[in-house]
Amino acid sequence: MMKTQLKRILLGLALVGLFIPSIQAQKVLDKPWIKENTPTRRVVPYTHVREADVMWHRRVWRTIDLREKINHPLYYPIQEIEDRKSLFDVIKFGIEEGTITAYDETSDEFELPLTKAEVMQGILRYPEVKEQYDEYGDVMEGFADTIWQDYSSQDIVSYRLKEDWFFDNERSIMDVRIMGICPVRLEFDENMNVKGKVPMFWVYFPECRYVFANFDVFNRQNDAERRTFDDIFWKRMFNSYAYKRSNVYDRNNRAYLQGIDLLLEAEQIKDDIFIMEHDLWHF
Repeated sequence: MMKTQLKRILLGLALVGLFIPSIQAQKVLDKPWIKENTPTRRVVPYTHVREADVMWHRRVWRTIDLREKINHPLYYPIQEIEDRKSLFDVIKFGIEEGTITAYDETSDEFELPLTKAEVMQGILRYPEVKEQYDEYGDVMEGFADTIWQDYSSQDIVSYRLKEDWFFDNERSIMDVRIMGICPVRLEFDENMNVKGKVPMFWVYFPECRYVFANFDVFNRQNDAERRTFDDIFWKRMFNSYAYKRSNVYDRNNRAYLQGIDLLLEAEQIKDDIFIMEHDLWHF
């Protein structure tokens, strides 16, 4: 009889031990309602365009500077929180999940795909040397440790966009399609001085849309009506400047311009697109 009761007690304790982790893993409802819209969002497909209907086309490369206030929803939060991630964290999530393919930064033609291991271990990480100190506070030569750190949203300073502007004769509109995105980080020397900006990798935007459509972006006016990253790019709710357009030399503006002339050329590219759209209409 005693053995039977002991077995029952031990079995009960074992069952309690099994259920405790599941109870601790449960999350409370952090809103008065269950969030259903964004996690189940579908991507709005692009309108089909025939080559015969494209009357005019120009390829433009742009830079989104994350220091500008209007672009902060793409930069923040630096640390991932419950209901939001930064654009860089969303891209990393897609690469790790396998739904986004990264391409080598040396070419924006999406010709050199990178494996997930190459991106996660080689591009998204960097070595940091931690020096060891003795009891007197002096550096111990030959005892430094190398620790691998991950790049975070804080390290990203801008994004490069590759997009196509064209006039669709069938719909009689000037349309634009983003083709690629490239995160850009700062490069530092041994003394932590900024050496320059380094592009990390390119991702194919039409492929990223299926991931972007399921992550919210902060809305300054209304928390109940947040856009997704796909909405931000679709509605072009960001600010950018052009640093290159298709040309016979295949060179960007920095190859032959400096200072204020770079900004003036960027404005000229924008004005040329506007004028072209206007001139295609006859009143």
